[in-house]
Amino acid sequence: MREFDYRRADDVPGAVALLGADPEARYLGGGTNLVDLMKTGVERPARLVDVRALPLNRIEPTDDGGLRIGATVTNSDLAAHSGIRHRYPALTQAVLAGASGQLRNMATVGGNLLQRTRCGYFTDLTQPCNKRAPGSGCPAVRGEHHNHAVLGASDHCVAVHPSDMGVALTAFDAVVSYETADGPGELPLAGFYLPVGDTPHRETALPPGALITGVTLPPVPVAARSRYRKVRERASYAFAIGSVAAALDVSGGVVRDARLAFGAVASRPWRAHAAERVLTGAPATAEYFAAAADAELAAARPLPDNGYKVTLMRNLVVAVLSELAEEAAR
Repeated sequence: MREFDYRRADDVPGAVALLGADPEARYLGGGTNLVDLMKTGVERPARLVDVRALPLNRIEPTDDGGLRIGATVTNSDLAAHSGIRHRYPALTQAVLAGASGQLRNMATVGGNLLQRTRCGYFTDLTQPCNKRAPGSGCPAVRGEHHNHAVLGASDHCVAVHPSDMGVALTAFDAVVSYETADGPGELPLAGFYLPVGDTPHRETALPPGALITGVTLPPVPVAARSRYRKVRERASYAFAIGSVAAALDVSGGVVRDARLAFGAVASRPWRAHAAERVLTGAPATAEYFAAAADAELAAARPLPDNGYKVTLMRNLVVAVLSELAEEAAR
């Protein structure tokens, strides 16, 4: 591990100033991803700016009836919060599916959104990787890619984003707040992650040196009837090979509102807008749920060894929406 400087920030402007003074610095929250990458040499910051002591660890109501989640709120505290459990249950389920209790006690909301891909080529310094070393190539395209992207990828990168939390937040139109030396800013989560294109090393639309200060969930009534379902290769603490965050409002057997987002199929949490358009105003039946999934997955471009994800996601969408519809009919 490279020798590095460590500073603990006392306030948000101080944290931003400490990072801005060193282009090789990184913010440190729980460190559950960053420190691992430092150990392997993928990340080599000259300075760590510890932000855990900043006053960003609260979940508070907003004036319009939503919730604002501070960036240093731990995953455990987020999952346990009564407002999240009752009004956005899919978010609680996503967080609980994401890691072990020990990791959830350390990991922060801001850090979760910024975690890096678990692609084996990215974490192996002996291999080329456009995300780690721009222009070096993407060996996963012709190599090991069974758990890689089927939506929104390019020849330059087919890695997937690992966050479970981000999938649920995307389904509910969350907005990320940040602070820079020039002042505060906001980004809808839908535009927070950049398309892969030919610059996979540019992962987010955050300005240089920006510190995430919180995430705001708007009031989304349909979210109260929501679910997160994750499929993984082993039952305990594994990253997804496919996941769905879904919310459904049904009246008289017809879908009035629907929210749908996919995980582990793209370089970012994938909002399924095409599927939502098919669902809205349609009968709440397995036939229409399958049609909605097909509409979204028509854009899939699987590689030779990950085509199973298309079938998996179709079945997952139908299963989760069917369960929500049955609950609504009781």
